[in-house]
Amino acid sequence: MKLITYSKDASVSAAGRPVDCGILTEAGLIDIPSAWNDTHTPRSVKEILQRGPDCLTKLAELAKSSVDVIPLNSVKLLAPIPRPGKVLALAGNYVEHIKEAGLKLGLSDLPRLTTVPRPFLMPGTAVANPGDQVPWPVYSETIDYELELAVVIGREAKHVPAEKALEFIAGYTIANDVSARTVTFTKNRAKRPWDEFYDWLNGKWADSFFPMGPYLLTADEIDDVQNLNLELRVNGEVRQKANTAQMIHTVAQIVSFLSHLMTLEPGDVIATGTPSGVGLATGNYLKAGDRIDASIEGLGTLTNTLGPRPDTFYEPLK
Repeated sequence: MKLITYSKDASVSAAGRPVDCGILTEAGLIDIPSAWNDTHTPRSVKEILQRGPDCLTKLAELAKSSVDVIPLNSVKLLAPIPRPGKVLALAGNYVEHIKEAGLKLGLSDLPRLTTVPRPFLMPGTAVANPGDQVPWPVYSETIDYELELAVVIGREAKHVPAEKALEFIAGYTIANDVSARTVTFTKNRAKRPWDEFYDWLNGKWADSFFPMGPYLLTADEIDDVQNLNLELRVNGEVRQKANTAQMIHTVAQIVSFLSHLMTLEPGDVIATGTPSGVGLATGNYLKAGDRIDASIEGLGTLTNTLGPRPDTFYEPLK
């Protein structure tokens, strides 16, 4: 089942518009609040997940019914979870990506057995919608793309063993972990330990740097999450092509690890790392107006463009 968040106003910007949740079918989309035909109608995908399996079961029945559908081209698709409680992501979860960046990060011949995931947090304001133009931030001149499989948590998870972790996943979607590879505020800055790490982390936090969508595919629709093909194109040119089998740490291991660091809640989103092929490796960064098509087998295609390059950049120490 494909769960979506959308605005009935199909304009380019849906900010401030009424937001609805629905089920995407081959015939069109089913508006959940209109078709629910009962009290206590769920009003968001996050609320659906919070209600649990009974709510999902009813929606699955609704998807098979003969209710009226809305043409997809008459609405504006939004990120399935527009403001997650937590947005988590993994650094360095594909060996070839680590190598192309010229790093080792403690890799051994068996990194899954000798290393642990490296998670970091991003603000909810980083989430962007399918089709959105990603604003070029004023603090970086080098903008990159990162195709990632995103996991959406379905129920509270704390101290979950890896062998049970998949049971806590509601579904999957596509994320583009857009990254600012350099920061302009290094100019005239005194050198300190950890500067490079914080510069890298700051490069993940810009507004709309985490496009997500186009829908949340429920976990029951995925036979093997560790065997999904991924592909990212920039203006039609293939830049990334991989399979989730190449992950160092599996989806189950990632969820288990994070659940021992913090309580995971329904609607939390976890990006599981990007494969090789990013602009960092070649210097072929994104340019203003570039179209980025991020695709994952079974999850559709997430399309965004990069906005205009700023006329001036932020240099606090000049």
